Amino acid sequence: MAIITISRGSYSKGKEIAERVAERLGYECIARRVLLEASDGYNIPEVKLVRAIHDAPSFFGNLSRKKEKYVSFIQAEILEHFRKDNVVYHGLAGHFFVKGISHVLKVRVIADLEDRVRLEMEREGISRKEALEVLSKDDEERVKWSKNLYGIDTRKPNLYDLVIHIHKLTVEDAVDIICHAAGLPQFQATPESQRAIDGLALAARVKAAVVDVRPDIEVTAEDGIVFVKTEAPVIHEASLVQKIQKISKNIAGVKEIKIHIIPSDVE
Repeated sequence: MAIITISRGSYSKGKEIAERVAERLGYECIARRVLLEASDGYNIPEVKLVRAIHDAPSFFGNLSRKKEKYVSFIQAEILEHFRKDNVVYHGLAGHFFVKGISHVLKVRVIADLEDRVRLEMEREGISRKEALEVLSKDDEERVKWSKNLYGIDTRKPNLYDLVIHIHKLTVEDAVDIICHAAGLPQFQATPESQRAIDGLALAARVKAAVVDVRPDIEVTAEDGIVFVKTEAPVIHEASLVQKIQKISKNIAGVKEIKIHIIPSDVE
């Protein structure tokens, strides 16, 4: 029983690999569906969630707080799937949300640039130069997004347990490798790792619920106890605590909430 995240670029065959791994293992396979569920659950147009997860932060300019809100919605939906275990997620952000969870197998699938260019040319009917420009812009946006939001470069191999190069290795080779790795003891859920991901999922649900109250709020959770930290002027502390408590107490899994407000002079 494991969680498998597959980070992929365009034309890397990551989607196909993810679907075949899920089919072979009998796991749930998720990607865009998470956006649809978040869109429905939080009443946000799907197009905004798509932009939040794929575009660099500069896209939003002064609306960066809205971006943070949208990402919190997506994170909550992804983690709800992850806590059920036996899931394959393919997309840009999956492995960011489960740092420190031992039973997550993090995979990066890459492909030769020339192979990607050829596929882009065939699909769009454009020149090699145009295809290179499109792919370069797409890759740059992905890197900007991850660096701004998490301070990391998605291309760094040390973020992953496996980096698979689709060239000499085929899609079926990649599926074989990933399925074998997923069966190793170190990627099996333990009571401790399950409690950890349950805590992440609960914290994400609370963050998504209270993000409109304070976008920069920090939330963690352990065994049903939720810890909330944020900054606010002293004059607003009592009303802020009351709002957070009122919203959080109705969230499934919350046993107790502890709020720490750091005094700030900024409204």
